[in-house]
Amino acid sequence: MMSPPQLELTGVNLALPSAAGPVHILEGADFCVRAGERVAVVGPSGSGKSSLIAVAAGLERPTAGQVRLFGQDLSLLDEDGRARLRRGRVALVFQNFHLLPNMTAQENVAAPLEIAGRKSAHETARAWLDRVGLSARRDHYPHQLSGGEQQRTALARALAVGPELLFADEPTGNLDQATAAQVADLMLTLVADSGAALVLVTHDPALAARLNRRVRVAGGRLHAA
Repeated sequence: MMSPPQLELTGVNLALPSAAGPVHILEGADFCVRAGERVAVVGPSGSGKSSLIAVAAGLERPTAGQVRLFGQDLSLLDEDGRARLRRGRVALVFQNFHLLPNMTAQENVAAPLEIAGRKSAHETARAWLDRVGLSARRDHYPHQLSGGEQQRTALARALAVGPELLFADEPTGNLDQATAAQVADLMLTLVADSGAALVLVTHDPALAARLNRRVRVAGGRLHAA
């Protein structure tokens, strides 16, 4: 029996205001992700890939259509309600790392665990930094880490909470080719080990080909790739 979707977008439109009038980013987008599935989202720059993730994660409200996350209609939840739904179940990794600059690597990884009320947050953070090969760098601040080390820290932070669904928006986009390959290998291994579903935005066709399914964003709609 097929598992119910963890994420389901139905007829989603997204229009953003501009000086020249509304810009239509998504138009009638349908998208579904089931437990443990790993989906690559591809398409040209400006096609709406990042907007798709923002809408799917409840960070951006669609103009029309329905978004259901773990069976919950996000339109029925306020911002706090959407945050509670995501907490401990959804994690995000971004191209620009988004580490807190005044916190060490360990503190960055521990922060969402503490927010979720997890015990032994710092012990778990240390274990995850070990897993991503950064045990010797856990007391360093983001500005003291290379790009690859920052992204590995961000991966540890995202996966330490044990999410059911991970959104990754161009996680290798700011890295050189060799480092990008290392981070991609690590991410896919850790996600497979965790059993989390993955929605990955990428420009890298080789990386996209390693996932279960590929979806292309074009003309505001989603198409099998």
